[in-house]
Formats: sequence, C-alpha cells, structure tokens
Amino acid sequence: MNRPIYLDHHATTPIDPAVLDAMMPYLTEKFGNAASRTHRYGWEAEEAVHTAREQVAALIGAKPEEILFTSGATESDNLALKGIAWAYRDKGNHIITATTEHKAVLDSCKALERDGFAVTYVPVDRTGLVDPDDIRKAITPRTRLISVMYVNSEIGTIGPLAAIGAIAREHGVPFHSDAVQGVGKISCNVDDLHVDLLSLSGHKLYGPKGVGALYVRKTRPRRIRLQPLFDGGGHERGFRSGTLNVPGIVGFGKACELCQHLWPEESVRLCELRQRLYAGLAERLDDIYLNGHPDQRVPGNLNLSFASVHGESLLMSLKDIAALSSGSACSSGSTEPSYVLRALGVDDTLASASIRFGLGRRTTQEEIDIVIHAMVENVERLRALAPVSALQVGSGKGEG
Repeated sequence: MNRPIYLDHHATTPIDPAVLDAMMPYLTEKFGNAASRTHRYGWEAEEAVHTAREQVAALIGAKPEEILFTSGATESDNLALKGIAWAYRDKGNHIITATTEHKAVLDSCKALERDGFAVTYVPVDRTGLVDPDDIRKAITPRTRLISVMYVNSEIGTIGPLAAIGAIAREHGVPFHSDAVQGVGKISCNVDDLHVDLLSLSGHKLYGPKGVGALYVRKTRPRRIRLQPLFDGGGHERGFRSGTLNVPGIVGFGKACELCQHLWPEESVRLCELRQRLYAGLAERLDDIYLNGHPDQRVPGNLNLSFASVHGESLLMSLKDIAALSSGSACSSGSTEPSYVLRALGVDDTLASASIRFGLGRRTTQEEIDIVIHAMVENVERLRALAPVSALQVGSGKGEG
C-alpha cells in the first residue's frame, strides 16, 4: 500500500538513516547511564554525550559547555522563560515576547502572568515580522527577558533576530529565541544573532523525538543564570535533573552534524521546489493568498489560503495523496482559525482556508508535481460544491 507524500516536515521529520545507525549501539550493547562514573558502560555513555554536545554546539557556533540537553523544545522554552524569570525576579518581573510565538512560549508566559509577572505581547506586521523598534519601546527597567522565535512554524517567516538581539544587549536584557524551525535549515550562529538562550529540537532536523537542547550563554557580554524546573540528581550542571536519554542525545548530535554539512545545498534545492509548487498552483488557480513574508522565509515552507475552500475539507480530500497540515501540530486539535494568521490580519474565512506545505530532505520534484495536480483538482471540485455565499472572498488580507 502506497503511503501519502509527506509534506509536513514542520511537524516532524523522518530520522536520517545515518542518525539511526549512530543510535543503535546505545540502544543495545552500549546501554550505560552517563552518570555512572565507575565502569566502562558509564564511561562509554558519558563520552557519547560529550561528542553529541560538541556536535550540537558546532551547528550553532556555541561552546559545548553551553548546551543543556532536554526532552525537547517545549521543555527548553519552559526552562528558558521560567528559569530566567525566577532567577532574576528580585531585579524585575517584566517579559517581552511576540503574539505569534509557539504555544510553548505563549503558555509559559501565561503561567508566569498568573504568578505575578508582567508580559508585553508585541504585534507583528502582515508578513509576520516583529518590528525591532517595538521591542525597544517595550523595554522597561523591570524587563528581565525578551523571547522572539527565529522562524515561525506556520508561515515560515524569519525573524529579525540580530537586530532584536543588538537592542537586548544594548539594554542588558537576556534574549531567548525558539529556533526550532530555523536550526539546520538556515544559518544560525548564536553570536551573529546576539542570543543568550536558544531552544532546539531533535525531531525537527531529522533526529529522534523526545530530545532537545537549550543553549545558555556562559561567556561575555553576560553569563546567564537559570533556576531549574526539576530537582533531583543535579544532572546537566544542576540545570536539568534526570537520567540522560543517551540514544536520543547521540542521534540528536549526529543529526546536527549532518545538517551542518548539508543545509547550504539543501536550502537551495528546497527553495527551487517551493517555487515550483507555488508557481504550479498560482498558474492554475485563482484566489490563492500567500501567508507570511514573500522572501524572508525558511526554504521548505509555503503557507497558502485557498479562498472559498475550507482547509480541513481540502486536507481530508487529499489524505491519501499527501500528508499536509493547516498549521502548527501543537494546535492541530483546535477548530479555531490559526492565531498566527489572525495576528497577521488574515480574516477568519481565509485563515480557515489555509494549508501549510512543509518540504524536506526527501521531497522530490515528481512529488511536487503530483501534489500540484491533486491540489488543483480538489480545490476546483470543492469550489464547485460551495454555495454562492462561500464564494464571496474577503479583502485578501492574507496576500504577502
């Protein structure tokens, strides 16, 4: 039985075969606990974790000792926001973030608000970009953290991190970024971006699920303090207690090593495939709207709204042909239009008609052509079935 073409790489990516090969010994004979310091099994595991720490650090231009392993980006985001907030609470209780952040950041902020912290949610423009001047204006003497994502998981827009980081550094405010959708796909150097904390996830860059990392700056211009979320054992220099997931960490490290070598060429290929997909649909269908920035977007992302077609109906009609989504996997159970698209000013009708295409390492030109044909056929069919009232397209605010 043929499986659908996979175009949901923002939700997760398949493990690269080289990653699986690297992990297998640590799932079988090399099963030691990295905290066991008295025998060979523990030494093997500890050395493997050290190697992975070097591999992750190399991908983002960090030092190995600045990498803390976690269970994934959600934990990394929680540790960054809550860890900073509680560690510096005696100096201030104000946090700045953006309205289009991942739920792991937004929900962490909501939790901190319930604990007495003040949060400023900076808006974005209609392409999904935060204005660095809005960040500057939001800073107060009580501001203790700025958190802005690198690449939006729904619309693929790349944020102006370097500019925001420079402002944060000018004011002496720690700067965190959820960089899950950017690391391994575009250039990401913590010094160039002026970030102090950065969240990563293994399964978004062809590594295993259940493992991630948080970069925490240890060198000038500032050394970052965190209050840990977990107590018990003092693992990861006391910041993240719990027995290390050695096989996952090994796979994560190998995935980062592969991305470091592959992303420049891979990004060019994905840009070409994305353009082929967009052009193929735009040439054959009217009333489609690009969501996100037209140029400043991650290579494998294309988010489109198809007027007069409900997104869920379109997804269901394509389920045997292509695996697609209408937005973030973390919000896929919601029947509400995407909060990200709403923040861009897209009206609810078009927001409910959006499809997120996530191209990846295994995506081929042949697959793109199949998807173009299937999309055109099903959009035309669903539009023909739609009542006349549904054909009243709004102002087209989602057009990039």
